[in-house]
Formats: sequence, structure tokens, C-alpha cells
Amino acid sequence: MSLLTEKLGKYQDPQYYKAKGVYPYFREIDSHQGTEVIMSGKKVLMFGSNAYTGLTYDQRIIDASIEATKKYGTGCAGSRLLNGTLDIHVQLEKELAAFLGKDEAMCFSTGFTVNEGVIPQLVGRGDYIICDDRDHASIVDGRRLSFATQLKYKHNDMEALEKELKRCEPNAIKLIVVDGVFSMEGDLANLPEIIRLKKEYNACVYVDEAHGIGVFGKQGRGVCDYFGVSDDVDIIMGTFSKSLASLGGFVAAESPIINALRHSARSYIFQASSTPAATAATIEALHIIQNEPERQERLWEITNYAMEKFRNAGFEIGDTQSPIIPLYVRDTYKTFAVTKLAFDEGIFINPVIPPACAPQDTLVRVALMATHTKEQIDFAVEHLLKCFRTLDIIH
Repeated sequence: MSLLTEKLGKYQDPQYYKAKGVYPYFREIDSHQGTEVIMSGKKVLMFGSNAYTGLTYDQRIIDASIEATKKYGTGCAGSRLLNGTLDIHVQLEKELAAFLGKDEAMCFSTGFTVNEGVIPQLVGRGDYIICDDRDHASIVDGRRLSFATQLKYKHNDMEALEKELKRCEPNAIKLIVVDGVFSMEGDLANLPEIIRLKKEYNACVYVDEAHGIGVFGKQGRGVCDYFGVSDDVDIIMGTFSKSLASLGGFVAAESPIINALRHSARSYIFQASSTPAATAATIEALHIIQNEPERQERLWEITNYAMEKFRNAGFEIGDTQSPIIPLYVRDTYKTFAVTKLAFDEGIFINPVIPPACAPQDTLVRVALMATHTKEQIDFAVEHLLKCFRTLDIIH
């Protein structure tokens, strides 16, 4: 046995929870991801998906993917820098820039690699990067790859953010990086106040709109648009794997920033470009969310209904302001156990444990789609309440 095998062989957490019968990961789905899925021949209500607009099985998007595959093939066999740029890549970038009101946009093969590749190129030695302590793991990894001085502030605490800004050299670049929607807790960044501090301390702001696009703002333009601060946000990134029913990500900003990133972001210039199918699917989904505002309206109708139902039933759901509804458990084992009990009741939910949250803040995450029905919400609340009471999480 090698030293590496011996070292990693000591990691036995999954085996512990498997032995207890509550291991919750890598569950196989045998169907498309609608509000109901088939798992091991059993019909299960899906409350674990990020497909907020409910478009992942839309026939128009499927057809667009098929036609793109017929025309361009299954892959591009190269990076965007070299032989991997298609005309539909450029089309998507132009449409995204116009959609968000920015000069230009550039598309990546995954959302994670946007933050991983972009953030280290924006700031370096002598600069500062300032992050909310609940920012997504991709922001954390991007921050770690930077040579800038790294500062953090307590979640959504604007006094703490200002304290960190005061520590910075006045003439240095100060990049505030924040999630628009925090993906575990469902609350929003205080962007109006962040923008006020940006202006006072001559900083720059980078907003991750992964969970905001398609959900907030006019025609789903995101949290920046919702708060009316898009023009003051220097850099907006987002993903295609949630409301846009595909795979990939983007960053949008002023032309000088995008020009520099096109030639320096390592996860862009050294990564194979997005497949024709994924690119065409994203374009079609972007058109749909702009032309069918009733999807967003329906999403908020079902979100508000669900929030009220969960609160009235006695669940602790925190400060969520989005279709992400956290049901706090505050115990790792019980978080896994309630996920298993819920599945046995025909409900798929996602457990959230460290490092995705603090040890005392473990939860199960209910995510809503525009296509969920009130009857499905009622079923989920009733049966999840049963599960929580079984484990004495709710008395």
C-alpha cells in the first residue's frame, strides 16, 4: 500500500454513514428531472433540483440541442482560444451581454470554472479580495488561487465589510466578491449597501448570479437588476445549469476587463469549449425566459406559497428570500437521517453539512421550480413534518 493510499484510506466518513443506512449521496435518477423523477422504479417528488424555471425537459430546448449536434457535432475538440470557438458561442456571448447591460460577456464550460479562472486574474499582489464568509466554494477556490491579500467578513454584515475596507490601502484595487443569492440559506446579498460602500471606498464589486438569473429581476436578469444596481456592479457571473437548463457559465463586464480575461483566465484558455448542444440549449432557454415572464411569476407564486406553508407548520427556515428554502436541522447525523426518511416518503431533498455550512447550521434544502404545484407542496410539507417529528427535530 502506497503512502497516498494509506493516507486517504483513513477517510471513512462515507463508510460510517453507509453502515448507519443514511448515506445520502450519488442517488441514481432514471428519468428526466421534472417535479417528479423515477428512482429505482419508484416515483419521487424532486425538491433537490436547481432548475428554477422548470425548463430542463422543454421540447424547444431539446430540439435546439439536437439540431446543434447535427450541425456541429458532439464536441469542439479544443479550447476557445484555438479551434474551439463556434459562431453560436459568439452569439450567446453577445446575447448575454445585451441581456445584462454589459459591454461584453465570455462563456465557460462550467460555472465553477468561471470563478476559479476569473477571480485570480482580476487581483494580484498588492491588491485585496474581500469575500462574504458564506460565498460559494468556487469563489473560495478562485480566491485561494489569487496572490492578493485575502479578507473575509461575517455573512451579510455590512459593518464588518466596512471594517475590512478600512484596512485596505486607499489606492489599491479592492474587489468585493459576493453571491447574489446564497445557495444554501436562500437569502440575498445586501447589494444596495455593498454598492454604497464600493463608492465610498473606491472598490470594485463582483456578483455571482448563479441562483439569481431566471429568478430575480426583469425577465430574470438577476439580483443586481432586482436591486437596480447592475450599472454599479463591475463584474457579473452566472451559470447555465440552473434556470437556463444547460451546462456552463459566463462572466460579463466592461470591454477592457473581458479583453484581459480572454487572454489570461486559465480555465478558459486551457479548457475545452462548451459543447454545441449545451450552447444551443442555453440560447434557447435565454430566449424563453425573456419571452415567457409567466414562468417567473409562477415560480414566485409557488415560492411564496411554500414559504408560508413551511413556516406555519413550524419549520425553521431562516431568512430565505428565494425559491431556496432551508429547513434547519442543526445536527449532521439527523440531517442525513431526515433526508433518508424523506426519500422513503417519496420526497427528494438535499442535505447540507460542513463545509457547505457551519457545523451548527446543518439543514436540508428544498428547492422550488416554476412547474411545482401547490398539491406537491402540501404533500411535501405534510410528509416532511412527519419525518422531522420522528427525529424530534420539531416537537
